[in-house]
Amino acid sequence: MIPFLSAVKIALGSIRSAKLRSTLTVLGIVIGVAAVIANVSLGASFNQHFTNEVNNLGSNFIYIQGMQQKLFYDNEMKIVENTPGVSGVSPLKAQTAEVTYMSQTKNIMVSGVGGDYDKVANSKLQKGTFINDNDGYVAVIGYKVANEKFDRNISVRNSINITFKVGENEKVTKTFKVKAIIKNPENTVVQAYDDNVAVLIPIDVMNEVLGEKDYGGVFAMAEDSTKIQETSDEVDKRLARNFGISERDFEDKDSRPYMLINQAQILKQTGMMAAALSSFLTTVALISLLVGSIGIMNIMLVSVTERTREIGVLKSLGFTGFDILFLFMIESILLGVFGGVLGSTVGIAGAYSVETLLKLPVVFPLGLIAVGFFVAVVVGFISGVYPARKAAKMKPVDSLRHE
Repeated sequence: MIPFLSAVKIALGSIRSAKLRSTLTVLGIVIGVAAVIANVSLGASFNQHFTNEVNNLGSNFIYIQGMQQKLFYDNEMKIVENTPGVSGVSPLKAQTAEVTYMSQTKNIMVSGVGGDYDKVANSKLQKGTFINDNDGYVAVIGYKVANEKFDRNISVRNSINITFKVGENEKVTKTFKVKAIIKNPENTVVQAYDDNVAVLIPIDVMNEVLGEKDYGGVFAMAEDSTKIQETSDEVDKRLARNFGISERDFEDKDSRPYMLINQAQILKQTGMMAAALSSFLTTVALISLLVGSIGIMNIMLVSVTERTREIGVLKSLGFTGFDILFLFMIESILLGVFGGVLGSTVGIAGAYSVETLLKLPVVFPLGLIAVGFFVAVVVGFISGVYPARKAAKMKPVDSLRHE
């Protein structure tokens, strides 16, 4: 049997002697491997992005929204708060109101919240401190409200006027001092409620101005991230019982006068979206790799035909059929190796560029480069089997007679 290093030298010499042919062969593998690595990386990056977006909505959150007015009061708040597994709770009541700053008025969503809302909803502050249960006429404003809605930016300690609609025709205007500004979460994909474009005030103050006592919804936080769904189900059972929903009607989601969603449900949905996207991208990439493998096989078949006399000379010098097979397989595998190295480099660079451009998390799953390289070698090996066997079966006399 021909020594391995000698086989590699001969294969490299053959590759160098047909540079254009070898380059075109490697190019097919480069494109295929680069596409696989880039698309798998992008799929993982989108999955991480969706997960981050959901986490920005809140910490292990469970959100209950009333489907009709005057549904949630202190009693319902207590039911949620006293449910096992719930570690935090805040009421949430929203109304579009007229917000005036420096003689400029905009229609903005104003929400009444409790003192734990920042923890439950995972709101990060750029400046100031969040509302507490003893606060009066203070406001926490979203980043876009502070920096984009008005001609002049709003800062902490500035005052804003909020005009509420009370009843059908009456309006009430109150002055609020800005206590904090919410940090821009850059949450652009998944949004249950966007604090970025809202004004938050104490829920008690809002109800006092409106002359009401109810809450529009409840934001709760599960203490254990692995038991969000279990805690959410228990909250659902207790609220359903409170509203007189029988066990027979409990399975019917439309029987409830409220809507309940939680972080686990949204993560599951976004995970399915990311998996579907990743599968699609990977399938497209594998098609590219298949095309590349066909290219290697075609080029190797051409190489066998062109080197028929060379094969005859080698056999006449004592090279066996296995030696010929081994030489052509080494050449095919080397082409796969070159394509794998270049393809991995191009794929990583391409994925990094796209992820950076789209402002996505830069994610390269462990083993991704190794897998891409391995696939390229395997493709080279498989693509070279048939041409190598064809070369090995040639008879020396017929090979030497070939023109």
